[in-house]
Amino acid sequence: MPAGLVALALGGFGIGLTEFVIAGLLPQVSRSLAVSEAAAGWLISGYALTVAVGAIVVTAATAGLPRKAVLTGLVALFVVGNLLSAVAPNYSLMMLGRVVAALCHGSFFGIGSLVARRMVAPERASRAVAVMFAGLTVANVLGVPFGALVGERWGWRATFWAITAIGVVAAVAIAVCVPGWAGEVNGPRSSDAVGKATGRPDGLRTQVHAFRSAQVWLTLTATALGYGGMFGAFSYLAYTFTRVTGFSSTDVAWLLVVYGSGLVMGNILGGRAADRDRDLTLIASLAGLTVTLTAFGLLAAHPAASVVLVFLTGLFGFASVPGMITRVTDHAHGVPLAAAANVSASNVGNALGAWLGGFAISAGLGYTAPLYVGAAIVLSGLAVMIVAARRADRWPSDTTDPSVARDRASAG
Repeated sequence: MPAGLVALALGGFGIGLTEFVIAGLLPQVSRSLAVSEAAAGWLISGYALTVAVGAIVVTAATAGLPRKAVLTGLVALFVVGNLLSAVAPNYSLMMLGRVVAALCHGSFFGIGSLVARRMVAPERASRAVAVMFAGLTVANVLGVPFGALVGERWGWRATFWAITAIGVVAAVAIAVCVPGWAGEVNGPRSSDAVGKATGRPDGLRTQVHAFRSAQVWLTLTATALGYGGMFGAFSYLAYTFTRVTGFSSTDVAWLLVVYGSGLVMGNILGGRAADRDRDLTLIASLAGLTVTLTAFGLLAAHPAASVVLVFLTGLFGFASVPGMITRVTDHAHGVPLAAAANVSASNVGNALGAWLGGFAISAGLGYTAPLYVGAAIVLSGLAVMIVAARRADRWPSDTTDPSVARDRASAG
């Protein structure tokens, strides 16, 4: 495995920790900064909204710059944001730190996914993306317990100091281990059959032009609906487990670890499967998630079944991530803005799914309702993905970056 992929995964781990860790620290933060729990909750919501917007804005603003330099700069921005959070004397500065850290999130995963796949052979592209996202999935498993443990022992600020240190290490690792050619906009790629420059500019106009592809929009829509369904259900799992299944509130932490373990496994298996048949993998993962969420709703009162199903929710939910990223960037001819848009789409889906799930509970439909709502949302995403796959079969020439095709042809 290239050291550069490990460096990108480390960066993803740090960024993932920043996103998830705050959930276990909210009570401490609200007391320390003398704000309500609702206000403290905006440290989560504000981060997510910034990711959705920042992914597009920051990627567009850095269009044409060497990608390795941009990635290093993004991690440096991440360090600054977490440093602000660690020393924040008041709520306003704490929120500023969260916003600054969130600005790097979408662009890092969007641009990083393109750099990752340049370091491997084309038939391993989705696996390379999965390695980078492995840091995020591991952070999902460890983030909340890590924050709670460090915060309980040394205070919540110590958690952000630790994440800041991880960011520094990740920035150095990316600067040292990611090959210069992998981060150059027009440089050669390992995944090309020959080491020639692609000769393709990465300017903003070129990136925006890529969004004329219907396949790009279909993939982004499928991403938003797939994520929206999964996180719409996930947002209310604590209520499902305690009010329906009968678990105690202390059991929720290890149940979320089971869910996170499913994310890790799904990321690995989904990356491998997508390299063999990407569209089939995406259709199968969305179908699997639809069935799992429906079964979860029906069997939520049974503890053993709930444990198995929450693991499968994570597995099927994240199995589509590597394939969605490589699919949208292939159809967008490799422009970073499309990969960043995929991250934005997932965050928009998360917000939509959580809102619809909460609406169902407020309507008196019960604490299994978010599972059925999630299944319906994912089913819509499955329908979109089937349409996208059929259109891709009809016009297969739209699926390949022209520059890559030319280089492979010249090598053959």
